[in-house]
Amino acid sequence: MTTPAPVTPQEREFAQIARAWPFEEARRLIERTGGKTPDKGYVLLETGYGPSGLPHIGTFGEVVRTTQVRQAFRRLSDIPTRMFCFSDDMDGLRKVPDNVPNQDMLKQFLGKPLTIVPDPFGTHESFGHHNNARLRAFLDGFGFDYEFQSATDWYKSGRFDVTLRRMLEHYEAVKNVILPTLGPERRATYSPFLPVCPRTGAVLQVPIVRHDVTAGTVEYKDEAIGKLVEVPVTGGHCKMQWKADWAMRWVALGIDYEMAGKDLIDSVKLSGQIARVLGARPPEGFNYELFLDEKGEKISKSKGNGLTVEQWLTCAPPESLALYMHQQPRRAKRLFFDVIPRAVDEYLGLLEKYQAESAGTPVKANAPPANPLDNPVWHLHDGKPPAAETHLSFGILLNLASVCHAEDKAVLWGFIARYAPNATPATAPILDRLAGHAVAYYRDIVKPAKRYRAPSEMERAALDDLVRTLESLPADAEGDAIQTEVFEVGKRHAFADLRAWFKSLYEILLGQDQGPRMGSFIKLYGRDETVRLIRRVLAGEDLASAS
Repeated sequence: MTTPAPVTPQEREFAQIARAWPFEEARRLIERTGGKTPDKGYVLLETGYGPSGLPHIGTFGEVVRTTQVRQAFRRLSDIPTRMFCFSDDMDGLRKVPDNVPNQDMLKQFLGKPLTIVPDPFGTHESFGHHNNARLRAFLDGFGFDYEFQSATDWYKSGRFDVTLRRMLEHYEAVKNVILPTLGPERRATYSPFLPVCPRTGAVLQVPIVRHDVTAGTVEYKDEAIGKLVEVPVTGGHCKMQWKADWAMRWVALGIDYEMAGKDLIDSVKLSGQIARVLGARPPEGFNYELFLDEKGEKISKSKGNGLTVEQWLTCAPPESLALYMHQQPRRAKRLFFDVIPRAVDEYLGLLEKYQAESAGTPVKANAPPANPLDNPVWHLHDGKPPAAETHLSFGILLNLASVCHAEDKAVLWGFIARYAPNATPATAPILDRLAGHAVAYYRDIVKPAKRYRAPSEMERAALDDLVRTLESLPADAEGDAIQTEVFEVGKRHAFADLRAWFKSLYEILLGQDQGPRMGSFIKLYGRDETVRLIRRVLAGEDLASAS
């Protein structure tokens, strides 16, 4: 655990009236503790991870949101906190993920605990260890303060044994929580305990024919050899069935807070009932909506659909991803490449807004002072957002990269230096990072989808008019003045509306159906460069050939 910076009196004051959702969640935690340190010496927050597939963006979302609740709690209370990232790596491999190599090999290990399934990538001692390492690597890359916990370690070390014996003592009561939710066939064979077969090492879904509370064992019939087999419930010889396992973990670790996706609402309720059967209080919780792929389907570790963390971070800074996770967590959102530019520009706007709020400057005239702790960037940076750089939007940089077919951010800086002479990679580090991301986004996303079209006769006349209009403007004309003249050109020609005029400009000059505010873009790209670009089109040159 890292030692956080002291909370300032001003932060404490602002925290008391902050309305952002992490503060609302933190207040629920304080109410749970009664403002007193729990007997274990800290408040414990948990995030869970099923390492049956590679870590995905939903996993990151749960960790970043839980971290934000923890940060808010620290501003409201002096009670120490810890955060566990718990991997259910003793779970049996139920199916082979679609996005890993050596699938035929993995099929031979179906049902085996993930920490004894060989690593299909050949880099770690097991598939579970490989996926755990991937999880930790990308969490560490974001600088999260967490403690990794392995179900295999907890089960086999005996640290779960006391709670497992309690679960055995309440065997029938625990079963009775789950049985009403099952169909007749599953109800006839259900047991909260899953023996690990001494003969094969597989996690077994088998009926328990007898349980012995005094001996601490369960007994099942091994159909392959036709004999009854008795195994202890302790020491890693059994694993708990999913909902019972979640409850057992809450009780054994003393979890105070854990989020879950909307698809797990029923599981949370059932696990909470089981925790109460064991005489414990379930953790406080928060149900967030699911992330969907471009087709509206739930993202899945095994399918590998949707947008990956790596893809987002190639095309945009991590703060934009954290912002996307922070905003409206109870609303379902699609995760595909088109959401990235908007998330980046929203981050930049909120950074400017935070700077004004922190200085006590109203963002709008006559508005009351805002609470900077309600600004999302406060949560993204744990109260220490960087200074805002008011230069260029990410959208403008993307379109600049597109029109000049940039393969290196140095190309973009050639234009940026003219637009903002005081900005350099050293003095504007955020802008410098965005320039690199814009080049990557253009290369990976925009360039493969660019589709230029030739102008119609009416559009050729409008473009010729635009050339003459731009040439009549001063070389140092500002973006607003240029934008006004572009509007006027559109009005002089037979477009259905100005939206159609700008759409024509985007499709003909940029090879896409959406684009920037043209005045700002022409100011950045250059009046003379824009004129030359249009003249190439009017001369019949194929702009796609330069891509």
